[in-house]
Formats: sequence, C-alpha cells, structure tokens
Amino acid sequence: MSCYTPTSFFRLCLIFILVALSLMSCSTEKNFQIIPVNYPESKHSDQVDTYWGQEVGDPYRWMEDDYAEETKAWVGSQNEVTFGYLEKIPFREQVRKRLEDVWNFERISAPTRYGDYLYFSKNDGLQNQAVIYRKIDDEGEAELFLDPNKLSEDGSTSLGGFAFTKNGKFFAYALSVAGSDWRDIYVMDTETKELLTDKILDAKFTGIAWNGEEGFYYSTYDKPGGSKLSALTNNHKLYYHALGTPQEEDVLVFGSDEDPRRYVGADVTEDGEYLIISAANSTSGNALYIQSLKRPSEPIRPIVTSMESNNWLVEHKQGELFITTNQNAPNNRLVKTAVTNLDSTHWEEVIPESEFVLEVSKGGGKFFASYLKDAITEIQQMAYSGEIERIIELPGVGTASGFSAKMEETELYYTFTSYISPASSYKYNMSTGESELYFRPELDFNPEAYESTQVFYPSKDGTKIPMIITYRKGLQLNGNNPTILYGYGGFNVSLTPSFSVANTVWLENGGVYAVPNIRGGGEYGEAWHLAGTKENKQNVFDDFIAAAEYLIAEGYTSSNYLALRGGSNGGLLVGAVMTQRPNLAKVALPAVGVLDMLRYHQFTAGAGWGYDYGTADDSEEMFNYLKGYSPLHNLQPGTSYPSTLITTADHDDRVVPAHSFKFAAALQQAHAGENPVLIRIETNAGHGAGKPTTKIIEEIADIFAFTWYQMGIYFPNR
Repeated sequence: MSCYTPTSFFRLCLIFILVALSLMSCSTEKNFQIIPVNYPESKHSDQVDTYWGQEVGDPYRWMEDDYAEETKAWVGSQNEVTFGYLEKIPFREQVRKRLEDVWNFERISAPTRYGDYLYFSKNDGLQNQAVIYRKIDDEGEAELFLDPNKLSEDGSTSLGGFAFTKNGKFFAYALSVAGSDWRDIYVMDTETKELLTDKILDAKFTGIAWNGEEGFYYSTYDKPGGSKLSALTNNHKLYYHALGTPQEEDVLVFGSDEDPRRYVGADVTEDGEYLIISAANSTSGNALYIQSLKRPSEPIRPIVTSMESNNWLVEHKQGELFITTNQNAPNNRLVKTAVTNLDSTHWEEVIPESEFVLEVSKGGGKFFASYLKDAITEIQQMAYSGEIERIIELPGVGTASGFSAKMEETELYYTFTSYISPASSYKYNMSTGESELYFRPELDFNPEAYESTQVFYPSKDGTKIPMIITYRKGLQLNGNNPTILYGYGGFNVSLTPSFSVANTVWLENGGVYAVPNIRGGGEYGEAWHLAGTKENKQNVFDDFIAAAEYLIAEGYTSSNYLALRGGSNGGLLVGAVMTQRPNLAKVALPAVGVLDMLRYHQFTAGAGWGYDYGTADDSEEMFNYLKGYSPLHNLQPGTSYPSTLITTADHDDRVVPAHSFKFAAALQQAHAGENPVLIRIETNAGHGAGKPTTKIIEEIADIFAFTWYQMGIYFPNR
C-alpha cells in the first residue's frame, strides 16, 4: 500500500501478498465449532479533540505511544487471544505446510551488468532473503557476492536497496532492521568484497546515486529524538557523501528547514554529466532541478518548479534532456529540452500522449515505451526521434518489466508475469527484436489448469471498471466459491497482473481471486487517479463495493463466501467498505491500514499523503468528508461486522500500528454477533518489506485458515 513516498516507492510498497489455498470444489458439509472469544479490555480515556468547532472523542489516543508499557501489554494480550483462536482451527498447520511446500522452489532474477560481471539474485526456495551472485557471462560459473541472510544473527536485518558504480568497482547498500524505513548505508569494494570505512546512519526514503567513484548522494530526515516510532518526520534533505570521509562532513545539497519538502531524491545521468534532483511535498507531483557535475561551481537550476505534475528524467544525450511528464498530458508523454534552455515552453514532444498510460525506459540507444492497456503491458521499441521500430512480442497477456540497459549494451533482460504465470526472465536482442527464455522457475503448480478473465462492470455512477478474475478452469458459477476480492485504489498505483505463490494455494482449494482496477490508481492516468482522491475518495469505495456485487450477481461467489483484502491504503479501503456495508462480505482482512483519517498526517511521513486524502486541518468541509468515511470513526455500536482479522506490525514506521490498534479496540467494543474480530500483531517487524519468508508464510497461513474457517470450508477440501 502503500502510502509512502513518490510513485517508484509505492511500487515497493505493493509487496502485500495477495492470497491463497488448496484442491477441489467447495462444500459446506462440515460442521464447524464456534470458537469463543473473550476480548481483552481496552482502556477507554476521555480524550476529546475539537475540529472546526466539533468535538470528536479519541478514547484510544494512548495507543499512539507505541513503546509505552501499557501499549506493549495491550499488544501482548491481543496476540494471546488471537493466536489462541488461530491455534484452535484444526487445519491451520496443514495450510502452513502446504504454503511452505509450494514456496520451496528456486527463483532467479534477471541479471544486470556492472563492470565485468552480471549480477543477479537467487533464492533457493525458503531463504528469508534472496542472495546476490555474480558471473562473467550467461554461461559462466556463479560466485556468491552478498548473502543478506547472514547480516544479523536473528534475521531481523534486511537489504533495503543498493547501487553499483557504473564501472562496478564499488557497491553501496542500505540495511533495514525489523522492517524499519530508516536505513544504514555501507560501501563494499567489489573486487575484495571488503567493507570500506564509510557508514551512513539513519537515511530514510532514499536512493543511492553515485557520482563516478568519488561518492554518492542520499536522502534523509532529521531523525526525531528518542525512540518514538510514530514521531512526525519532515524536511527531507539531499546529502552528498565523499568516500573516505565521516558522515558529519557530508554536504547538504538540497533542502532546508525553511522549505520543508517531504520527499527529495537524486539521480545522476548515465554519462556522469549532471545531477538531477526531484523534490515533492506530497506523493503526487514533483519539481525537477539540475546541477552540472563537471562544473560544480554552477548553481542548481530548475527544470520544473511547479509540483502540479509528475516529471521523471529518462536520458541525457548530447546536451538534451528527455523527460517523461504528465504536464498537460494526464497519460504521460516524453519530451526533450536543451540543457541550455530548460523552460517548459520550449519542450519538444518526442512521444505524444495516447489513450493509454505511458512509461519510458532506455537501453542501447533505444527508448522502450511501455503502455498500460486495461492494466495489461504493451512494449514498443523506439528510436530517440520517437519513431516506432517494433512492437515487442511478449510471452503472453500480463505484466512485463525491466526494459533497461546501459547505452553501450546490445542486449537486455526483462521479466514477464501474470496471475497464473510465475515471473520468468528473458534475454532480448535490441537489434533483431528476438527474445529467448533466460530462466523459468519450476514449482508445484500447473498454470494450464487455471484461467484469468478480464471483465468490465459498472460502478455506482456508471463508470466502467476493469477487473481480472482468476480461477480453476471449469468453475461452477453457483455462488459457493470462496473468493478474495483484493484492492488498493490510491496514490496513482496500478495493479497489474503478477504471480503470487500464496495465490496458488487459494486457487487449488477451489478459490476465486479477483482484482478490480478501481479509481485512485494509475491504470488510466492522472484523471483516473484524481477521480479517487480527496472529495472523490468515495468513488474508490463504491468501485470496490460494485466489484463485490458483480461477483455475487454473476454467481462467482456470495456474501457468505466473500473476503475483502487490502493493505496500507488498501487497508483503508477494506476498513471503509466493511463499515459502510457490514453485510457485504463474510470476512474482512485489512492489513497495515490507514484507519484514523483525522490524525494520519500527524505520524511519520503521513503529511505527504495529503494530496490523495486531504487533511482534517485543510477546511471544515474536508474534515467532515474525512470523518464521514474514516473507518475508526464510523463503527456503529450494536452492529454485526464481518469476521475480521486485522494485521499489522509493532515496528511499522510508515503506517504506524496505532491505526490498527485503535480500530481493533473500537471494533471489539462496537461489534455485536458471533463473528470474531481479531488483531494479529507481528512483533519486531515493519510495514512489509524485509519480512523473513518464515514470517510471511506463517502470516498468510493464519489469514487463509481464518478465512476458510469463517466460510465453513475445510482445507484441503475433501
């Protein structure tokens, strides 16, 4: 979900595992015993806030103090009840074991060349983190380069990003502890594999951009004092670190306390000529700046100063910058401008806007235009003039990524995946246009037995929404199929077809997996995004509700066999829909959700999400709108809510766990009926990235065992 930083970061955020389980068509013949639940007491305070003259109670405000002893005690008592319940589900261990079995297959990434080596990652199956290897060429023998699994004894340290120098001499990598967004950066000599003395502490929402071999740029905030997890972070700044010098001597390049930008990032052009700086105050829209690295005495110059549009540098070549922008083009276009004349009134269009969303990458002196056609990828190879050279034939209907390489290369590697096809990598020849399979994983799943169908359904206001539905061939549309409806709907993030190991287990057990491309996402460009922001946010919930109603009306499922799932911004989606339509689904699965819409902007980088949500401080109208759908504030006492399993982590410093804590306490207080409403709190973990494989499998097993048990379905369904 991700509410986080600009677009590229969100995509990391979509690491939430979509869903899964076993083997035959469903039956309700089993008699399931109701497992009694005695909810822990949640202290109720008399905290009241006043917004625009209106008083709003916040009885669980004390839970925002993440490290307070009473909060820790509450977490412990909730987990005791939740895991006590899960342990009573008779097939829980079978689910975990099946997930473990299907997860245990070799995965190898597409390689990338740095210096003399091709680097790639490989996971033997159940390793907590993929291991980085390298080899001289495709046929060469691979050698171990870095094993992140050995970075800490308890496995809590994970690799959070890395960057090589262009010649491959140095390797800078960022480490995260317990899933935190705060990172420490280290530097390795790739020949000796020895660490240099350089160490950067407490970088956050950062890339690593090398300036030759001399040093690199990174981003961070002034870290708040103490250890309070949810403290507000602001004033993101860009620094330059020269190799061999202490961090205290790092140079502030961009950002100041007087100009509190929330997200600042950097890139260096491939030819090493220029530093490109992106600066934003929200998760959508950014300014762009340039500085000469060959003439460092020259000042930083603006390319785009307004943050009303999204702008990304694609290439610098012979004094011209090629920029992808949605300025005056909601679906994006590629423009070029001379470095000597950056004013946007002089931009020359290279690839015009079309009816489909455009992204552009480069390699071997070519551009690769990736179009999103109803959430499906089409790739065109183009000359720098914008002339189409060919439409690249992909292995199927799905998502292709990775069309990027250095200027001098003649081949590149890309990855292709779909909801039923595991990610496979291909080698592509830029001269001939031919692709050859590089690596295809082998796992205990037969994609030929399943199908994905795209449908279009009307939302409440008549807008047509695309949805991809995946299931075993021969599915009977009798309304009895366990179905997971997964959604996100925000921050310009596009949900495109991708393979999930967990989903294979869900599909095996007769399950249906449905993903609608609801408004708020980026599937149809900025207009589609804006149609799900601020005062239009209800469109997102209406689109999701309409997806559920379509699945029910067409016989895929019924309310008794429907589960709603989403994470981060998708957790908000589930929370809003379950409070607006408590009888729509049998199960609700909000993960790491943004659930307190009146105070979300008070924590960590939450203020940057205001472009999508608006804040309660903006105006009385915005306050009333947010309060009108905020999941925490719309729970009604005496209402029977769906069986609910809230999931979060105690070290989540992006969407802080207080959202889930407060919502769980209020839900347990308001709920009437026998459906269990539980919260599962992962300890020593963060928003999702870097979580060990064992923990991922355990969490998914609990989610699916809980979901099937509420639906009255056994695993495996015999």
